[in-house]
Amino acid sequence: MRVLIIEDAEKAASFLKKGLTEKGYVVDVEHDGFEGFIQAQNNNYDIILLDVMLPNMDGWSILEKLKEIKTKHANIIMLTSKDHTDNIVKGLNLGADDYLTKPFTFTELVARIKAITRRKKTKKNNILVFHDLEINLNNQKVTRNGNVIDLAPKEFELLSLLAQNNKIVLSRHEILEKIWDIHFNVQKNLVEMQIKRLRSKIDDGFEKKLIKTVRGIGYMFDGG
Repeated sequence: MRVLIIEDAEKAASFLKKGLTEKGYVVDVEHDGFEGFIQAQNNNYDIILLDVMLPNMDGWSILEKLKEIKTKHANIIMLTSKDHTDNIVKGLNLGADDYLTKPFTFTELVARIKAITRRKKTKKNNILVFHDLEINLNNQKVTRNGNVIDLAPKEFELLSLLAQNNKIVLSRHEILEKIWDIHFNVQKNLVEMQIKRLRSKIDDGFEKKLIKTVRGIGYMFDGG
């Protein structure tokens, strides 16, 4: 498995590279934001560890650009020193697969990487159909009424989770654990904002609403 570390703190990057190499990963490091973006764009990586504060090109810009050019083969973990919900939401909305707040332990990093890899391997090779909505779990293509819907990676995971639990109410806590591997309380609007974005793409403009709110509990996919 190939990992790219884009981190300007040389000591921290060296520590991460040494540890991951010992775990059997093939690791490249870039300390400059723009150089890191070019490296990520021109090579195939399984995981990108992306710092936010970088010279010449910040982590948010790199993340946004990589998602614009559909670099979907790489799972991106944001490394941030700011433990604020707004920053977490920003990264997830831009398409990050996970985040870690500094300082973090190496054990926690490896656990997050394994969790992402596990989720990737357990995707089923089939198609879900509900009314006029079609979800291809293999190629991550979603259509409604024949029109392709462009979803960010986390939006697709969230839709897949809801659809595969059709008619089952999922709590906000369950969604946080299954989609983001978050096992502690964060502001509830993290899930609400993601649901709102997903609804705007899946339900807006259609008479049949598929994503329902169950007041005081969570959310349910109503595919019939």
